Amino acid sequence: MSFFKRPGALDAPRSTSVRTPRGGSGNASTNERFGRWTESIARGMGTPWFLLFLTLVCVAWLLWNTIGPEEFRFDSAALGFTALTLILSLQASYAAPMILLAQNRQDDRDRVQIEQDRQRAERNLADTEFLAREVVALRLALKDLPDRDFVRAELKALLAELADDPDQHPNHEPRTARKAPGASAAEGTDVAPH
Repeated sequence: MSFFKRPGALDAPRSTSVRTPRGGSGNASTNERFGRWTESIARGMGTPWFLLFLTLVCVAWLLWNTIGPEEFRFDSAALGFTALTLILSLQASYAAPMILLAQNRQDDRDRVQIEQDRQRAERNLADTEFLAREVVALRLALKDLPDRDFVRAELKALLAELADDPDQHPNHEPRTARKAPGASAAEGTDVAPH
């Protein structure tokens, strides 16, 4: 049962949904721990503190083996500090693969993050397109509705129509007879409405 994307790969993150069964070999969790450990070492080697520490160790090594007591020197300056050269070569030969391993693990994490970002962008695009369609539908629906100016114009037209011909209105009560403009109040002459 493999817990990696590629079987046996140290640079691939372990799936979180699958756990090592009890009594199992635990090989995947060991590989993951080893990957994290090497990644932390590689991350530490990329700091200024590591460079400062390595420089101080080399300077102390050179000083001790150059001006220190002859009987306590362990690396000969006459031979070109062979032990120091071997130790630095060994450190470099382990540092390079650890850095590559850390880069591969980071690339895998970046690949997963890019895929999640792409899916999120697709969802956002689909949501945006849906909202744009809804806005267009609302605009079309509002376009068919009368606006304030149209309603006012229609009401004014109706009022003008009612004022011009009040007898056409179904709820209109007929006007009572009114007096002619020139008649006196005493005469009481009635004139039919126009």
